[in-house]
Amino acid sequence: MFRVFSGATLVDGTGSAPVADAAIVIDGERIVAAGPRPSLSWPGDAEIVDVRGKTIIPGLIDAHDHLASHGYGLATRFGLDEPASTAHLRTARVLAETLGMGYTAVRDGGGLDTGFKLAIEQGLIAGPRLVLGLQIVSPTGGIGDRVSPSGHQASGHRCCGSYDPLLPRSVANGPDEVREVIRTMVRAGADVIKTATTGGASSRAGHGPRDAAFTPEEMQALVAESHAQGRRVMCHALGGPGLRTALMAGVDSIEHGCYLDEEPELMARMAGEGVFFVPTLTVYVYHRQSATPHVRARAEDLHSHHLASIKRALELGVPIAAGTDAGGHGHPKNALELRHLVEAGLTPMQALRAATQWAARCLSLEREIGTLEKGRLADLVVVDGNPLDDVGLLLEAARIELVVKGGAVCVDRRTRRAGAD
Repeated sequence: MFRVFSGATLVDGTGSAPVADAAIVIDGERIVAAGPRPSLSWPGDAEIVDVRGKTIIPGLIDAHDHLASHGYGLATRFGLDEPASTAHLRTARVLAETLGMGYTAVRDGGGLDTGFKLAIEQGLIAGPRLVLGLQIVSPTGGIGDRVSPSGHQASGHRCCGSYDPLLPRSVANGPDEVREVIRTMVRAGADVIKTATTGGASSRAGHGPRDAAFTPEEMQALVAESHAQGRRVMCHALGGPGLRTALMAGVDSIEHGCYLDEEPELMARMAGEGVFFVPTLTVYVYHRQSATPHVRARAEDLHSHHLASIKRALELGVPIAAGTDAGGHGHPKNALELRHLVEAGLTPMQALRAATQWAARCLSLEREIGTLEKGRLADLVVVDGNPLDDVGLLLEAARIELVVKGGAVCVDRRTRRAGAD
């Protein structure tokens, strides 16, 4: 069945100038034509969707999320504050709400198992396309090693939790064990390998943003095995030796990268090799307001470096993808990242591309999604207003009038508004 979205201003995600009075022609799940309406044709029995006065953009992409995470509290992190079934239902609601805000694809950096992806694909629940990392691979003491203040590992609390084969053990020491863990992740359904070579702002005291995790030999084994398995590597790395180790090993994206400004030659390497920079500014805005002193101090210290890193990335042509690192700081305000990217120096068009075309490349899905071009899957959003004038519009649910995923209308707020009138 043909469906035509007619009359809106088209922002196609490629960086081209907006097209007024445009049309997008969809056959089934794919776009067959997009451009100025008077220049296009379609079958006489096509369904016409009148979107005059609106803006059409590609479906948005969050390149770094944690959709199954619902808070930073220790009990929540360990799954001790509610039954797993309740947490799963909460996650299902987050997935639907995220799609409802125009995010048709999300790369999850840990915590979400393959069951949710299957449930979405089978139509059991609503949600975006998912690229799953399952768990964060790190050595003992790294951020993937969940340790309570008592020193116990999360798996040690036998009374309250059990091993989940869908989220396999992710702690590995030595090249051989790293290879085994990567293979286990792939077997469990990981689409991407998420790892970490430094601590972070919210890490325990004594394991901070410049403190290294994994040796060069371990990271070389991790990247080589991941690539051999056909999986890209997204690496949490903020600064210091661990950041260098990650880039020298050949990871595909640097997540956070707050202190990249201290490593100008590494940024040049990223530009030359097309290594993505996913700054996740949103999570550090949250951390600067933390009630935990060492977290707040770290977030405040890295702020100026983070902004300088983004500025330099733009100058060098390092590809940037938008990611929120949401989870602890709430869902589904994914478009906050676009606002923060603009505040950091990106133009609204660049910020939008960071959440569409560039993010699709980061996820290796650029031939399927990210732009509104012939042959792409019909993932699109109809917005009341123009995000190029104010990306903050994308934070207002009422402005997200239509969300289309694979040619199917998933969200239609126009009828709800008409009923209210």
